[in-house]
Amino acid sequence: MKKVFTTGQVAKICKVAPRTVSKWFDSGRLRGYRIPGSQDRRIPREHLIKFLKEHGMPLGELEEEGLHKILIIGADKLFIDRVKELLPEADDFKYELAHSGFEAGIQAESFHPDTIVIDLAMGRSEAVQIAANLRRNPAYEATMIIGLASEDEAAPEALSNHGFSEAFKKPFDIALLAERIRSLVEEKRANM
Repeated sequence: MKKVFTTGQVAKICKVAPRTVSKWFDSGRLRGYRIPGSQDRRIPREHLIKFLKEHGMPLGELEEEGLHKILIIGADKLFIDRVKELLPEADDFKYELAHSGFEAGIQAESFHPDTIVIDLAMGRSEAVQIAANLRRNPAYEATMIIGLASEDEAAPEALSNHGFSEAFKKPFDIALLAERIRSLVEEKRANM
């Protein structure tokens, strides 16, 4: 994931000539900076995305990068609707749902989620197995895996031994979970 682009890279993304990008830059429409002691221009990612959105241009591969993808496994419709309300797709959140371990594996491979929420109500052993399987794959080492533990879960913090990053014990305020995910997204974007 690039943080800064050359005029040539921006030209490829926008499907225009590099000279056009230079004109946008020189006129101040596309913000960036020059490398000291050279004429080379650099455009930070956030300025490029802002420019593309302002001019109604497609974001292309930048669009996927800007989204925070959440895979929800085994949760009920009420929970899913509430999370989508608190973390709307309009705010760059994208969702996929899975109802079984098999579906979860397929969705994880094709969707590449940033956060995975697994409801242990689907069956504790199946949920634990899903988390363990995901953690075995190097692609999901840094993925946030959140467990939604049932009321009778004796020690939800013990789920961290099974690959879960965090656990929320029911009943809990879904707004707290949404706030936790939002803070992770902001941390991730700050490090981009």
